Amino acid sequence: MIKKRHLEIVLQSIPTFNNPRADLEQYKTPAIIAADILWNAHVLGDIGGLKVVDLGCGTGIFSIGAALLGAREVVGVDIDQSAIEIARKEASSRDMDEVATFVVNDILEFNDKGDTVIQNPPFGAQKTHHKEADRNFIEKSMEVAPVVYSFHIAETLDFVTEYFKINGGQITHTFKYKFPIPRTYEFHVKEKVMVHVVVVRVQKE
Repeated sequence: MIKKRHLEIVLQSIPTFNNPRADLEQYKTPAIIAADILWNAHVLGDIGGLKVVDLGCGTGIFSIGAALLGAREVVGVDIDQSAIEIARKEASSRDMDEVATFVVNDILEFNDKGDTVIQNPPFGAQKTHHKEADRNFIEKSMEVAPVVYSFHIAETLDFVTEYFKINGGQITHTFKYKFPIPRTYEFHVKEKVMVHVVVVRVQKE
């Protein structure tokens, strides 16, 4: 079984978005955070031998990490064709074609099922039609799997807890991180901003 440090090193090598879209709030999840969440999910028995669905998978960091940790099947879903192409290439280069599948689709139109969902949805910071995307991800994730790992702005934890509860989920674990947002878009002023995020593990009641 791959060790946590090796997992982080592999995830670090996965490319970020070629042309990140502000309306989708596309930022690469830092490898150290992705590895920690995946490792915790593995230890809790939510990856090995199971079907993992990565909603809003981007370039595939959680999908590839789940496959490395022994997932039986991984499905990555993202609306961005170019991101999916990177994810497919990265998975293929690691001989994961039989395990990892990537689908270009809006997550609201995804109707497959799995054992565990891992998702890092848009935080809703941009004034776009995606500003309530976190709610869409919460709703869809609870339809897809009985266990969900989901990223959110830390200060929204009370709302997230209640919204998962409305959709039939109970938070069992929380993991807190400082998430670096690098200067990516033309409206960004600072070179980097640290955002406090919380990852919740949710189990269907």
